[in-house]
Amino acid sequence: MSAGGPSRANRPQPAPLDDRPGWVIRGTDTFGRIACGALATIAFDGLERLRGLEGPLLIVANHVSNADAPLIGSFLTPVLGRRIHWLGKAEAVRWPLIGPMLVRNGVLFIQRGATDIEGFRAARRLLDEGHILCIFPEGTRSPTGALQAAKDGTTILAQRTGVPIVPVGLVGTHRMWPRGRTLPRRGAHVAVRVGPPFRLEIDGTGVPRKVAQTAATTLIMRRIAELLPPEQRGVYGEERLAPS
Repeated sequence: MSAGGPSRANRPQPAPLDDRPGWVIRGTDTFGRIACGALATIAFDGLERLRGLEGPLLIVANHVSNADAPLIGSFLTPVLGRRIHWLGKAEAVRWPLIGPMLVRNGVLFIQRGATDIEGFRAARRLLDEGHILCIFPEGTRSPTGALQAAKDGTTILAQRTGVPIVPVGLVGTHRMWPRGRTLPRRGAHVAVRVGPPFRLEIDGTGVPRKVAQTAATTLIMRRIAELLPPEQRGVYGEERLAPS
């Protein structure tokens, strides 16, 4: 043992994560499907692209509503037949009733202030072990329903793991449960659209690393934007990205 503490090899390793959707997840997803179906008219497109996918997967989606994660979890998990994992802020684990349910529903909690480093390590561990991780690349809910500029963290994770990326477009969920509203509205028309899985294959030879990362992030977000109506494409709309 060194003076600085136990070596990396002697540190306690996290227990392997379960990939099976247990009874809690199945029950929560059933409730989610019933609740979402009672609140909104939901259309689906591309769910068949999820069937038979094996190994690690990185699901990326736009984020405009409190309903986004419940919709993805409730409706995509049964098709995949596997647990979807998420990253969450550590303080949420202390919420009465909700915190324990989040833990049982595949949420890994990251301490505030260590989100970038610890979050990346937790996300990479999930993918290295062959699990499914869902990330919202924008990092926060859009106040307008349109795509915001995404951070490069999702891109770096995808580049370093080489896992398939599954784009998901959530249409109209900001009308169902907009940012700042405590409870959802009834009667909205929403859609969950799944695009073709892909891998990042951008050649960054001779290009500064930051430029290559930005280009890869734009590619990921454009795949999401293709699944959205023009008014939700925001900064990744054709007219916004067209050269002047």
